[in-house]
Amino acid sequence: MTDSERFDQLRTQVERWVEGPGERWAERIEETGHVPEALWSELNRLGFLRIAAPVEYGGHGVEFARWMELMEIFSRSHGSIRMIVHVVNGIWRAMDGHATPKQRQRFVIPSVDGRIKIAFTLTEPGNGTGADITTSVVRDGDTYYLSGRKHLITFGMRCDHYLLAARVDGTTGRDGIVALLVPRSAPGLTAEDTSNTMGVIGTDHASLTFDRTPVPVANRLGAEGEGLDVFLGGFLTPSRISVAMSCVGLAQRAQELAFSYASSRVTFGKNLTQRQAIQFMLAENAADIEASRQLVLRAAHCFQQGGDDASMLSSMAKMHAVSMLTTVTDKALQIHGGLGYWRSQKIERVYRDARAQRFEEGTNEVQKAVIFRELLHRSQARPGVAR
Repeated sequence: MTDSERFDQLRTQVERWVEGPGERWAERIEETGHVPEALWSELNRLGFLRIAAPVEYGGHGVEFARWMELMEIFSRSHGSIRMIVHVVNGIWRAMDGHATPKQRQRFVIPSVDGRIKIAFTLTEPGNGTGADITTSVVRDGDTYYLSGRKHLITFGMRCDHYLLAARVDGTTGRDGIVALLVPRSAPGLTAEDTSNTMGVIGTDHASLTFDRTPVPVANRLGAEGEGLDVFLGGFLTPSRISVAMSCVGLAQRAQELAFSYASSRVTFGKNLTQRQAIQFMLAENAADIEASRQLVLRAAHCFQQGGDDASMLSSMAKMHAVSMLTTVTDKALQIHGGLGYWRSQKIERVYRDARAQRFEEGTNEVQKAVIFRELLHRSQARPGVAR
């Protein structure tokens, strides 16, 4: 069997699961407000949490751009299902590039095969998500003592370890940042459940406080000063592409729901699809979705090939896809009329879940800043350009 045939089989398996068991899980999550551990176990058993991981780690070894094709399908499901698949299929990548062989056996491979859960832990309540972080560590021999706060930490209540960015006390800028794997059970760590969100119901989130929490120096990925490379290059660039593709998948779901409703809804003796205003909405949605899909795939291929434009394209893709999703879901809800506002309609859930994409992996304002920085760098690098 060729790689293409194996991928086609996997794609069919994902489609069938999303449309069948995945939809039943979505209904259960909405009813209970909770993602049960049984769902994690099922996703792991089916191999859906290691699609992008290398074969030698127990993964499927699917290339990143092809993995994004599957990410689109998963994103048509419930927001919490998409979140699990998105994070677990990406966090191994952040660790792997800086892990020692021993760390690979302790953290990377167990995260791929489902033995442990690791939460990405960067954002702070009083800072941005880059070199301005203030959560700090003081080293004493073979131990770091960690103090500070983190918030909006996805899976922060159910994880086994936090992949956490901190600053060596007394340093400034990116040169003093370290990436640490902090045990969930470490002394001096307090986790507050902050999971009561508008959408993406069931995904747990936490606010964390550290009071001289001891962390072995052996749990540091890379050297001191390489922490942002772990978080920004190892995780954030591919994650932005993945979030952008999740916008495409969710928009496609909204479009399908709107088309189905418009095809069956009759007003004054005509289906809504016979009315030009609705036809134009659906046509515009289709074009907008496809434009975003192609930009995301371009960014995915660039990242896969190690291209210099990967960071800029990831921000372009995320920015464009979020704006597209906002427009598409709004039109899809409008096509449903007043009925779309009721929880009995699936479009209502899609509309709520879509709002989370506006800030996940950085707001559009952040993406614009990244894009402009890259444009400015290129301009300054060109000889003869006036400055």
